[in-house]
Amino acid sequence: MRRPGSDRDRPDRPAPGPARAAVTAPWALREDETPTHVVLAFDDNQLATQLFGHYGRNLALLERKLGVKADSRGNHVTLEGGQEGCEQARAVLEHLYDALKKGRDISQGDVDGAIREVTSQGSLFDFDPAAQRQTFDEIQLRRRPVRARTPAQDAYIRALKRHTLVFGVGPAGTGKTWLAVAYAVHLLERRMVDRIILSRPAVEAGERLGFLPGDMKDKVDPYLRPIYDALYDLMDRPFVERALQSGEIEIAPLAFMRGRTLSNAAVILDEAQNATSMQMKMFLTRLGENSHMIVTGDPSQTDLPGAQTSGLAEAVGLLGNVEGVGVCTFKAEDVVRHELVGRIVAAYEQAGAQRSLRAEG
Repeated sequence: MRRPGSDRDRPDRPAPGPARAAVTAPWALREDETPTHVVLAFDDNQLATQLFGHYGRNLALLERKLGVKADSRGNHVTLEGGQEGCEQARAVLEHLYDALKKGRDISQGDVDGAIREVTSQGSLFDFDPAAQRQTFDEIQLRRRPVRARTPAQDAYIRALKRHTLVFGVGPAGTGKTWLAVAYAVHLLERRMVDRIILSRPAVEAGERLGFLPGDMKDKVDPYLRPIYDALYDLMDRPFVERALQSGEIEIAPLAFMRGRTLSNAAVILDEAQNATSMQMKMFLTRLGENSHMIVTGDPSQTDLPGAQTSGLAEAVGLLGNVEGVGVCTFKAEDVVRHELVGRIVAAYEQAGAQRSLRAEG
């Protein structure tokens, strides 16, 4: 791959290939910025096509996030804009191309994660791809490594590795549950625990579903579908099915946890904002020898009836400074789903803050 340079480094005749019209996303230089022109050439046309994305959508994301203009032709891409933005865009493209060469697939989520990572480092004029790959922590799995995409996710993974009990608190789409499941799978695959126990309060989100047919697993499955999705994404389906049959992966409704001692296990309580204070105390005191416990939830989306206090908010306030307990808080800017989700969450947070101010006034 050719390193970036000035206009004189640009090839007189780009490699043949379908041209992509220049993306017209708005970009402008600050008054103190010098216009920069960077050309990158990638030695594999097929990988370059994957890198740029279908109809250049990955390049369009670079433009929106970094304030540069990205135009591709064949296996070349031209970056124009401020020096820092172009250097950051180059760093992202080089990192993702290196991942493609190693056989990994990349999604828009990977592009967004790489952008968040390079922007969190500030100026990258002396960027070292090898050093950049070590910036955010990751969880090693047999199927593939799971790597943090935001500083908050990085802190979360580090807390999971450091603490016995970790609370992941924040809005939907920030990766709290997915990373919790990934870490539990990591512990199980390395035989650091004997089983994974998944639990969740059986509280409907403002709806009355009525009687659900089947055995206990059939009744609880609809509430635990997000955790199942994460398991099937992180492990081979046959292994998940065998583990569910053998009890290595256990589904345990929160209401049925009383009286148990959970030893040699990775225990996850999802949607914990719907646990009452008594339920949360009961759950946390199930922790046994050589176990890890992860509690996730969004206090702003409590579905408890009446004026019941959320056990999650109370536990975070009581245990935040207790040795062995880690608390990681995610915000709207940490959302790693569709970028519109982050804006939706931010709008609701702003509206909630305004209502609080009016109530105080």
